[in-house]
Amino acid sequence: MKIILIGIQGSGKSTQGVLLSKALGIPYLSTGHIFRDLAKEKTPLGREIKLIMNAGVLISDQKTLAIVSEYLSRPEYEKGYIIDGFPRTLTQVENFSNGVDKVFYIKISDKEALWRIAGREDVREDETLLAIRRRIDSFHKFTEPVVEHYREKGILVEVDGEQSIEVITKEILKALGKE
Repeated sequence: MKIILIGIQGSGKSTQGVLLSKALGIPYLSTGHIFRDLAKEKTPLGREIKLIMNAGVLISDQKTLAIVSEYLSRPEYEKGYIIDGFPRTLTQVENFSNGVDKVFYIKISDKEALWRIAGREDVREDETLLAIRRRIDSFHKFTEPVVEHYREKGILVEVDGEQSIEVITKEILKALGKE
């Protein structure tokens, strides 16, 4: 089973990814985690990704597709995966050849996203107010068309992300027929 989690920063994609991975026995992959790990590396790619992330803008489609494709070609993802933070643009959707069974859009308001991120104990270097606002704007501009694309394909399930973590997990599992 191949699952994509879409949502604005702070919507709980990582939380749900970890919980669903345990419940379904499918590996979880977060492009945010991948990019933050790469940004720590003292390599030209690492430095470039760090600058891009700290500015709050999207990493290019070409780089993102190459990195995600490389990860998903690994043996642990052969039988399926849960991925969050990808695809973020229609170009990524159109050039992603790995296939998808279900897409879950964990929807929260911009205000809720800001509250959640501001309330985190472990604020990251790339979570300045300016960077977060840019990511929210980028989500509306680039990722909402992705949501509509999957809605039109009939594989999108919209979930109210302002409910409790447990209720969100139950809704997703129910939509997958795994109650």
